[in-house]
Amino acid sequence: MKKKIVFLIRDLNYGGAERQLVTLVKALDKQCFDITVLCFYPSGSLSLDQDLKDSGIPIICLDKQGRWHLFGFFWRLVQHLQRIHPDVLHGYVGIPNLLTIFLKPFFPSTRMVWGIRSSKVDPDFDDCLGRLLFQLECFLSHFADLIIVNSYAGRAYYLINGFPANKMTVIPNGIDIELFKPDQGARIKVRKSWGISEDTILIGLVGRLDIRKDHPTFLRAATLLCKERCDVRFVCVGSGSENYARELYELADELGISNRVIWVKARADMSAIYNALDIVVSSSYTEGFSNVIGEAMACGIPCVVTDVGDSAWIVGDLDVVVPPKNPEALKNAMKRLIETIGINGCDRTQIRQRIIDHFSVVQLVLKTEAALLYLSHESISQ
Repeated sequence: MKKKIVFLIRDLNYGGAERQLVTLVKALDKQCFDITVLCFYPSGSLSLDQDLKDSGIPIICLDKQGRWHLFGFFWRLVQHLQRIHPDVLHGYVGIPNLLTIFLKPFFPSTRMVWGIRSSKVDPDFDDCLGRLLFQLECFLSHFADLIIVNSYAGRAYYLINGFPANKMTVIPNGIDIELFKPDQGARIKVRKSWGISEDTILIGLVGRLDIRKDHPTFLRAATLLCKERCDVRFVCVGSGSENYARELYELADELGISNRVIWVKARADMSAIYNALDIVVSSSYTEGFSNVIGEAMACGIPCVVTDVGDSAWIVGDLDVVVPPKNPEALKNAMKRLIETIGINGCDRTQIRQRIIDHFSVVQLVLKTEAALLYLSHESISQ
């Protein structure tokens, strides 16, 4: 008999957590699982809805009207769940996790699973409500039946903050190696559209315009590298608030590198974007498991990363790992990697093989299915 699983997520706009949910849901064994995805909000123009629909996965939008639209939204959620009556309700990040616990009295036989996608909560970033919700999350975590964390750094952080060790398991993200792979044709096409010659070294930061991605450190490191090399260009790929984007444009102008930096909004053809780059940089000062690093490496692109979350483990090469918020160290690592590529060439096959060996979708699915099936059997035995 199939296990009914409902995934609960804020929306399906194009982001790292959202892409992981879609990747997982599409790959789960449909002979074992009957899957539904519930979203708080309708998705924007760049979303992953169609990807799920094409795979025959039902999507239900709860049409939440804003932060304070609570009771009507909650009752609609309860009604949908009463109709589905899932064996497992799987929250995906933050509020969806918390809601699973408030739903427990309505669905006592349903197993509640949390999905944790970060390795640290930045106290300076969240507002008072955000900090309060984190404290509530720490308390209510003891009522979850299973907590799946996508990074070992995340597990360590949440354990320190009081999450129950016996309910936590680490399942790293899975990278779609059929989608993300070397593609010389895509490389040529994208670089041509950006006006980048083949003898120019193109270094990219891929990620939403968010202070935690630390674009300022990337731009300052780029400025230092421009003083030493004239054959480098930089690209920032991602969307975010217009105010923050304007601050970054102004910073690039102040640093005197605005003519060396290309700004590109979030796109769906990310495999082509990665292939256009010579080096990918992750300058974040907090991460869990970075999809960007895994996807870039699956395309055979070398990465320079900050030592946050599981980034160092993903790349598996300490020579390209630097402290966060350190432009000089980041510049030196980029320069060293450029010189290594120039002297020895870039073994793209080996870079890609690390993702195949350790972070494939197959491993993500096998580990998740095992955890969910064990949880369902445990429930029956009780």
